[in-house]
Amino acid sequence: MSSTRTRSGYGSLRPVAETIGAMIAVSATFWFIGLFARPLAAFLFVLSPPASVHPWTLATSVYAHAGLGHLLSNALVVVVAGVPVAASTTRTRFHAFVLVTGALAGLAQIWVSGLLSPAGVLGISGAAFALVGYVTAANPAADALGRFAGRLGVPPRVVVLAVGALAVGVTLVLSPAGSALVAHLVGLLLGIVAGRMGLLRV
Repeated sequence: MSSTRTRSGYGSLRPVAETIGAMIAVSATFWFIGLFARPLAAFLFVLSPPASVHPWTLATSVYAHAGLGHLLSNALVVVVAGVPVAASTTRTRFHAFVLVTGALAGLAQIWVSGLLSPAGVLGISGAAFALVGYVTAANPAADALGRFAGRLGVPPRVVVLAVGALAVGVTLVLSPAGSALVAHLVGLLLGIVAGRMGLLRV
């Protein structure tokens, strides 16, 4: 008799639940400290230029949120897009993907904003968009579209431009006014690339 290991429904939900838990815990800590010492809260949790001055915010800024509405909207996207990703990868890879894409998206946001008017960034939305991009690019429909484009003789450069244009459009449609557009776009593109590469597949 042999046994096989399968991912249970709970097992696939676990990293998503842990991510939501981290978002709640870190955000609550940020809000509590902010009640008494806003500069300290910003110092500990807000990713702002230059990031090298307080590098820990590369992680804390991903999970901290400005308010309850911000937290809930991002949590919804993480759940919807995160569950299928978590079901196809390991717990460690899921958490690493969320943290790395969130940090890179945040860095892109503060770099671009630093060219205009320096501002800090908070929230997991960059990683949430990366999860959306991964789900979109890693599914069989995306493979079928890629094969179809190949049969039509569409040059790879045109496909890349089309994907980029689509990413910009999706970012603009799904991003509320005043949100971190650059972080959303970079996160989405990172997710699309990772999805096409099957980076999280096990």
